Amino acid sequence: MSHLPLSVTVNGEQQSVDVDPRRSLLDMLRETLGLTGTQKGCDQGACGACTVHVDGRRVLSCLTLAAQVDGREVTTIEGIGTAESLHPVQQAFIDCDAFQCGACTAGQVMSAAALLEEDGWETADDVRELMSGNLCRCGAYPRIVDAVLSVRDAREA
Repeated sequence: MSHLPLSVTVNGEQQSVDVDPRRSLLDMLRETLGLTGTQKGCDQGACGACTVHVDGRRVLSCLTLAAQVDGREVTTIEGIGTAESLHPVQQAFIDCDAFQCGACTAGQVMSAAALLEEDGWETADDVRELMSGNLCRCGAYPRIVDAVLSVRDAREA
């Protein structure tokens, strides 16, 4: 099978890659680009562990073909903060103890970061509903909601 040449911006850096047209964005990120922060959970779109941003919107990278991001901007967990300067959502997850085993954390953080840029939500119930596609095996949901709300509240202060 022939490969497709793609030009994509990943975490602010232009990337040129050749991929099998059947390859998922998740596999391209992890295997081709070595960005292993994006987790492969169910690989069926059911858990949200693979959430990344494409042009600022959250997507499940396991259900997105790499070919679909040609010419677009992709942001992964590696692109939203650094060890020296955490993204506010990353810091809130630490402050609120919103992670346990870590299997879902990258996807939860990416989903929360995108949610905080979206309009139309206000309450904890809204957060639970809008992040319902991100599953947590450990049941840290109340602390995840607290983390999201704490970032929102800090921005409004």
